[in-house]
Amino acid sequence: MQSLLAPISAGTLSLPNRVIMAPLTRCRAEPQHVPGDLMVEYYRQRAGAGLIIAEATMVQAGNSAFWSEPGIHSAAQVAGWHRVTDAVHAEGGRILLQLWHGGRACHPLMNAGAQPVAPSPIAIDGEVHTPTGKAAYVVPRELTDAELPGIVAAFVVAARNARAAGFDGVEVHGANGYLLDEFLRDGSNQRSGPWGGPIAQRARLLLEVVDAVIAEWGAGRVAVRISPLNSFNSMQDSDPVALTRYVARALSERGIAFLDFMRGDILGIQKGDVLSPARECFEGVLVGNVGYTAEEADAAIAAGLIDAVALGRPFIANPDLVARLRLGASLARSDMASWYTPGPVGYIDYPALAAAPG
Repeated sequence: MQSLLAPISAGTLSLPNRVIMAPLTRCRAEPQHVPGDLMVEYYRQRAGAGLIIAEATMVQAGNSAFWSEPGIHSAAQVAGWHRVTDAVHAEGGRILLQLWHGGRACHPLMNAGAQPVAPSPIAIDGEVHTPTGKAAYVVPRELTDAELPGIVAAFVVAARNARAAGFDGVEVHGANGYLLDEFLRDGSNQRSGPWGGPIAQRARLLLEVVDAVIAEWGAGRVAVRISPLNSFNSMQDSDPVALTRYVARALSERGIAFLDFMRGDILGIQKGDVLSPARECFEGVLVGNVGYTAEEADAAIAAGLIDAVALGRPFIANPDLVARLRLGASLARSDMASWYTPGPVGYIDYPALAAAPG
């Protein structure tokens, strides 16, 4: 694991290893989407990661897609997150906040009856978990061009709040079928005008957000996540390779800290190689994501295919994942039934290696 465990500089961030904790929605925020004691302990336990990317966090009130996810738009949320960053920093860790708008993945039952918004009035297939049980996704309201500067402004306020909360930087969430990704891909963006049509116009909102967040933080502390192949949330694009090339080049020109790149489809539906064009077109630190084992990631880093890896599920059951990799120790498996359930079980009760049975 010499390559995986080697230090790296990403923008102005100095990371002691290349094992990044991917953002993981765990639905443990307290009422009003405030991070509480459970989240403080959860992130503290995982501070050995080269970098933690905290979970998708609402930039704007009234856009909940998970019912119990955190926000960064109120004073109470900022204070709650500050307790998290203090705990991570006390353990010697580094942590970014993922700035996120749920777009059409939000539901009226989680947002006081408000209709979700999107680039086009196209609903996600299937159902979502709500406080009253499963419910079908609804057709979103198409955002007007005049509303889009307000979306950018919400990300700016969230970025400013993230600094006040003590984060080391931010990641703009442009992946997985949420609002910025919905604008990027032509399966969900079928609008006309300046933010629809060709790739350059579909990418406009993401890049406007990134530019505005860079103005707050500096490019060296801003990361971006994209997922050109991922079909989660009923997403698709007619030319994911061309989309990858355009966005990767545009982000490379901006000198961001790193590109958090999802190389595949977590549902296994859409196939293709988008990692190679991302590597070709993005000249900065490329973080690979989706389906990597530690062994594959180490080999991919050694070969120059990626520069670091974002691991998600292994961090759930292995709070000391980096230490285990360094020792060549076996990894524990997480219980999927408790990934999104409230309370400490399956969240902060996985033991570190020294405390593990046997």
